[in-house]
Amino acid sequence: MSAPASLDVTGIGNAIVDIIAQTDDAFLTAHAIAKGGMTLIDAAAATRLYGIMGPGVETSGGSAANTIAGIAALGGRAGFIGKVQQDQLGEVFAHDLRALGVQYDTPASISESPTGRCLILVTPDAQRSMSTFLGAGQELRPEDVDPARIAAAQITYLEGYLWDPPGAKQAFRKAMDIAHQAGRRVAMSLSDAFCVERYRDEFQHLAAGNIDILFANETEIMSLYQARTFDDALQAVRGKCALAALTRSEKGCVILAGGEVHVIEAVKPVALIDTTGAGDLFAAGFLFGLTHGRDVAACARIGALAASEVLAHLGPRPQSDMKALLKKSGL
Repeated sequence: MSAPASLDVTGIGNAIVDIIAQTDDAFLTAHAIAKGGMTLIDAAAATRLYGIMGPGVETSGGSAANTIAGIAALGGRAGFIGKVQQDQLGEVFAHDLRALGVQYDTPASISESPTGRCLILVTPDAQRSMSTFLGAGQELRPEDVDPARIAAAQITYLEGYLWDPPGAKQAFRKAMDIAHQAGRRVAMSLSDAFCVERYRDEFQHLAAGNIDILFANETEIMSLYQARTFDDALQAVRGKCALAALTRSEKGCVILAGGEVHVIEAVKPVALIDTTGAGDLFAAGFLFGLTHGRDVAACARIGALAASEVLAHLGPRPQSDMKALLKKSGL
């Protein structure tokens, strides 16, 4: 029998500061930026794009870190593992997590690579297009994974974005093994269809044997199984892992739990400003509910509520009192 968990969720992912600016489709086309997705860039490209994009808002980001911040904002107990440099952006990133009560003490990078940053361009339709320089974040290694931090959490949450660097991949595998040996669960987000295309076979294997809770949006799950329709993808993932939470934007989400299928409506935001972080905050609400004894349908409704909050403003993390919002919703 597992020892009582002192944390609800420990997240592992890219430690990144987001720089968000509004633009139009013509700018994306002129600079060959893939709309609605995430493209990895180097330091020179990051400097060049930063110089030509419009006025930006700086805010701590990173997919798994956003999810962990959301869990903490809802009142959950959370920890994070991710690499920053001892520079200004690294200090901002660490402060923002710790200010929420998140346990974060990963040793800073000893290389010259700066803290990662994601340049996010938001078009009038609220779609976000991301150009990401991972910087120090991609230097995560197995030795950065604290076994005690993993074993102390009910769920370890991983982001597909960090599957590229070999050292980070080894860190993820180490964390999965520790979590399962401690009788805990592992959750993972596929993160982006481009990630899926690069690692389809590996992600399929993870979904079938290493992941207990899978998060994916409609495009990602269809790419994972090269399905022509969402229903085909749903059938392909069915039975592969204990829980699959599949989001469909304004169509809501579908939760597969054993033999059960739950279709949950989206929560309409008060305004649709920016989709950055919506999937991350859905995962936050879902995992918060799951670690607080809610049934899977209620977990999905909490996820939809959290996602709707972040859609209504620029930036990937909540700006409202999430505890009050949750209480008001009756969930």
